[in-house]
Amino acid sequence: MSSISRRTILASGSATLAMPFLIAPAVAQPTALVEVTAGASRLDQIHALVIHQNGNRVFAEAFRGRALDRPANVKSVSKTIVALLTGIAIDRGVVASTDQRILPMLGRAPFGDARDEMTVADLLTMRAGLSSTSGADYGAWVSSRDWVEYALNQPLEGAPGGRFIYSTGGWHVLGAALARVSGQSLLQLAQAWLGNPLDIAIPPWVADPQGRYLGGNDMAISPLGLARIGDMVLNGGQLGGQRVVSESWLNRSFEARARSPFSGDQYGYGWFLTRFGGQASAYARGYGGQMLVVVPRRGLSIAITSDPARPARSDGYFGDLRRLVDDIVRVV
Repeated sequence: MSSISRRTILASGSATLAMPFLIAPAVAQPTALVEVTAGASRLDQIHALVIHQNGNRVFAEAFRGRALDRPANVKSVSKTIVALLTGIAIDRGVVASTDQRILPMLGRAPFGDARDEMTVADLLTMRAGLSSTSGADYGAWVSSRDWVEYALNQPLEGAPGGRFIYSTGGWHVLGAALARVSGQSLLQLAQAWLGNPLDIAIPPWVADPQGRYLGGNDMAISPLGLARIGDMVLNGGQLGGQRVVSESWLNRSFEARARSPFSGDQYGYGWFLTRFGGQASAYARGYGGQMLVVVPRRGLSIAITSDPARPARSDGYFGDLRRLVDDIVRVV
């Protein structure tokens, strides 16, 4: 799959959300859905599962952990949230375009090398060209005195716009740039631009030594809130009559621009692109098994929260979650 097209989003987003829930296939197959969700409850890392179809709640349960309406650490799903905030910033004219260079946005002097060419798009697609600050390198990064400078000073592994290098540091740089050009903290932007219109509480989370909220990790959003974000995306960027982000931004976000060397899935602006249950889908993924999945042709928004302290590898728990989502898409 090269992209989830705007036509697909519109056909299965805005249109289907206006349809009555009674036509949804899930009503005709309650036994299959019960079996699938019963299987989900037996996964010992899963905390909560919320399934919306066409803007209606099909299933919602907290198997363990916090209640469905309580904020949960969604880990790197935060990257997708920062990508949405970037789109809103461009919609509002706060950021000129994805071609805008990052260093001037930060008010930083040039390096005199390829870093000077780094753009918003490069950070959105994790193609900054800088060595990773994730995985084994994460601890040293967050122990540094200045997370932005530490990330920017990582060795160049290639030119910006080149290969995909998974790194939370790049997202923190992007979040810091958004905060500086807007004159508001990333927390203020998240609550005002996303939380308020969707009626979602986004509490304060980890900040760096300079007081800049961490871009790309550790945001807290409730499972119900995650599902509402998915509903908004499926509905072409609006919900409840309120425009949150433009349709054109979502269209661009779902264009494949890179590929993860770990999962093999393609990557757009903050979204992994794949197929679930045979259907073109996009998903956000966080450490431990946090997920937000949107499946346009099914009108499905699926939110999953899990134990944030336990790993979720592709050949382990995350593989279980992929199979779970496959089953949900097939039966709902």
